[in-house]
Amino acid sequence: MDSSEHGSSVLSTGVASGGTLPPGLTEEEAEEIQVELTKVEDEIQTLRQVLVAKERHAAELKRRLGISPLSEIKQNFTKGWHEVQCSNAYMTTSQTLGDLNHRVTSSNLYLTASATFEEIGRSDAYKRTQETLSQAGHVTSAAFSSVGSAIRNQFGEMRNSPSFKSFEDKVENMKYKVMGRSNGESDHSPTSNNAPF
Repeated sequence: MDSSEHGSSVLSTGVASGGTLPPGLTEEEAEEIQVELTKVEDEIQTLRQVLVAKERHAAELKRRLGISPLSEIKQNFTKGWHEVQCSNAYMTTSQTLGDLNHRVTSSNLYLTASATFEEIGRSDAYKRTQETLSQAGHVTSAAFSSVGSAIRNQFGEMRNSPSFKSFEDKVENMKYKVMGRSNGESDHSPTSNNAPF
């Protein structure tokens, strides 16, 4: 199929799909435009194929040079960050923030507040409060530890009680009645009491 045949087939399906040509366009002009469009689309497809082949070739060369995709990303990131740091906007912002920081830290309000905090930190009231809170923390920690031990002991005693043993035996007996015995077990369950729940 030559380009004129291709153009007329596309013309019949593309431009004239509604049965009419756009206003001010003759059939010959529409056919010429369609032929040109077909050529441009063919060139685009060829360029895409060439680009894919070039990208594959570049990837193979990078692989042979030992350049991994990760190292390439790191290199691009480093280059991009360097470009950001060298940009006028970054330099201006950095300079403005530096000036602002200098003004704040050298202001009387900042210096007064800083000195006040230092004085509070050295005061006897602050030290006593700090010691009291520290002691309260130790006492609270010890209390939680002893409560945990008491609960653990209580559960241990309960586990060894006759009531719990009887309950445990009944649950195990019920398990055997519901699930049956596995192949290796005898007809006698390991429980001492075969009474139902």
